[in-house]
Amino acid sequence: MKLTVVGGGSTYTPELVDGFARLRDTLPVEELVLMDPARDRLELVGGLARRIFTRQDHRGRITTTDNLDEAVDGADAVLLQLRVGGQAARQQDETWPLECGCVGQETTGAGGLAKALRTVPVVLDIADRVRRTNPHAWIIDFTNPVGIVTRALLRAGHKAVGLCNVAIGLQRKFAALLSVAPSGIHLDHVGLNHLTWETAVRLGGPEGEDVLPKLLGEHGDRIAADLRLPRPLLDTLGVVPSYYLRYYYAHDEVVRELRTKPSRAAEVAAMERELLTLYADPELDEKPELLAARGGAFYSEAAVDLAAALLGGGGTPYQVVNTYNRGTLPFLPDDAVIEVQAAVGAKGATPLPVPPVDPLYAGLMADVTAYEHLALEAALHGGRDRVFRALLSHPLIGQYAYAETLTDRLIAHNREHLAWA
Repeated sequence: MKLTVVGGGSTYTPELVDGFARLRDTLPVEELVLMDPARDRLELVGGLARRIFTRQDHRGRITTTDNLDEAVDGADAVLLQLRVGGQAARQQDETWPLECGCVGQETTGAGGLAKALRTVPVVLDIADRVRRTNPHAWIIDFTNPVGIVTRALLRAGHKAVGLCNVAIGLQRKFAALLSVAPSGIHLDHVGLNHLTWETAVRLGGPEGEDVLPKLLGEHGDRIAADLRLPRPLLDTLGVVPSYYLRYYYAHDEVVRELRTKPSRAAEVAAMERELLTLYADPELDEKPELLAARGGAFYSEAAVDLAAALLGGGGTPYQVVNTYNRGTLPFLPDDAVIEVQAAVGAKGATPLPVPPVDPLYAGLMADVTAYEHLALEAALHGGRDRVFRALLSHPLIGQYAYAETLTDRLIAHNREHLAWA
């Protein structure tokens, strides 16, 4: 089995490699190719990756290359983890929206749209080259904004599934609070990427007992603190929202906070410099503890499970993924990309039935789905008017004066990445 990671020079990659090494019975990788145009980073990450495999007695081969066609040739699956423009672009995404009183964040709001506009054309070009070189390969997208990027891939006819680590992180957290194995926790997870709610926490599987009321009753303060939302809100909702919902439920509070502290991009950039220094140590043969602070917790477990299921080798029977709606949520278009539990196999992901969704969540999901449609149109076809329409439609923006100013700033800060600008 050959797997290719496009963006293999990412500081995330040792987390992924560690998972491939530990979970080799689930996903028996014979060749792992790390592809990245940044050769200096790639060699540091590749060296550590080989040492991790050696330490864990994994017999697979790890190769590095900056040649995409070579990397994907013969691959069974291609995992995308890109950041077009690097941390410098992320720093901008998190900064200029704040100047207009809007959340500055890399996956939602104006910053999220900027990232989508930079990313979608690049990902589609990569996917087209994968299809020409190896039309049978699955594409697993971990590149944000996952919902929009996955929708672009599926709309273009690619064999693609989107992946996020929010659900698996909550599964692990709830399992620890309940003192059960993670495999014994099944989430009724519903929404869009970075806009999700856990409406039930079931023991044993999709038909198991719902222990969410017990979880909130006994551990509500801890869960609320982790989400940075007030406990009474969780009690009122009776569900556990993704931590990304704080950008919606406490928008003005978040804006005030973001204006008074260093950006997450600046923190991550400093962390990446330190990580790369650690990776250069020829004695290091395991992922360093600092990597846990970088983000992407349990990313490797989720990726291994998904790849194994798609390639017919195993994995857990039900997984939270991003895929076409196709009537699962009747209030959204069939070609919306939703994030729900799905049965995953060699033919792809089939969403499990979802109980009727409370209008409180369905309304916001419909709004953001409309935005994602307009965002994809802007990413595919360009033009100031399309950017403006997408921004005006976003629930975190919505006012024409903000949308006008944000449109101009988005284009000004991203001109080098926008072929039409």
